[in-house]
Amino acid sequence: MSLYARITGTGSALPPKRLTNDDMVTLLAARGLQTSDAWIVERTGIRARHFVEPGTDASDLAVQASLRALQAAGRQPHEVDLIVVATSTPDMVFPSTASIVQRKLHEAAQAQGDQGPIGAPAFDVQAVCTGFIYALTVADALLRTGTARCALVVGAEVFSRLLNFDDRTTCVLFGDGAGAVVLEAAEHDGSGAGILASDIHADGRHTGILCVPGTVAGGQVLGDPLLRMDGQAVFKLAVGVLEETARATLAKAGKTEADIDWLIPHQANIRIMQSTARKLRLPMERVVVTVDRHGNTSAASIPLALDHAVRAGQVRPGQLLLLEGVGAGFTWGAVLVRY
Repeated sequence: MSLYARITGTGSALPPKRLTNDDMVTLLAARGLQTSDAWIVERTGIRARHFVEPGTDASDLAVQASLRALQAAGRQPHEVDLIVVATSTPDMVFPSTASIVQRKLHEAAQAQGDQGPIGAPAFDVQAVCTGFIYALTVADALLRTGTARCALVVGAEVFSRLLNFDDRTTCVLFGDGAGAVVLEAAEHDGSGAGILASDIHADGRHTGILCVPGTVAGGQVLGDPLLRMDGQAVFKLAVGVLEETARATLAKAGKTEADIDWLIPHQANIRIMQSTARKLRLPMERVVVTVDRHGNTSAASIPLALDHAVRAGQVRPGQLLLLEGVGAGFTWGAVLVRY
């Protein structure tokens, strides 16, 4: 029988430090900039976000989310034979954040008398806000070939470290967090559960509309290490490609928008999500929305939203989920999952 990949557990993690829009108003006022809760909510739907404290890295959030996903799946760290981490804010230039996650999972497992996932391949995927979709697609392919049987797929970000707090149009948008899923290979059992189709793309002609154009050389930062965004250009591209990738993914699986139980989009902007839902003829009641409480957490936003919906009882076994994201690169894609 052919193999398929099925999500068996979800988990997420948010830093304790929560900043409301009013907190951001105060922070920006101290820098001579004006904004308001109403301005932020009207344009983005965001009401709060979480920032890490100094000393907390993407790998720390990733490990928290991974342990919760493993617990939900009834798996132990030593059973993991593949780790894929989607992040644009790695702990260091190298090694990969996934390798650091592996070490920290091993240490956590040792404390419980387990050996952890030492020996499992571990690597990062960098597709910014589409990162989790890319990572899930890659892990799905590896599980289907039999290369692995139990994968951790994680999106983890500490975007607060990339923000320019002299730019009120971008610094209010982003937050930190992590989300993870346990993805397991199994033979088809007639339930129809698992990843049904995926669709991923990039268009490098648009690298300049959303970027952090800095690098490290000779012990110094070259270029600008802070986030830049042309919001109007991003919005215009996003609303078009999200509809296209959603329909392409559905077509690959022989499904239509009427079959979708839940749309779980990248949580960047409520207007983009509303536009996508309208084009797919889905009521907002069938769209998972967490952007109001988490802001844009880049590669972490989709697994964070998925875990929230699962634990809130919104997403139930047997339902059809369309996950989709769009981000810098310019990248976009979708995955269709029978949960």
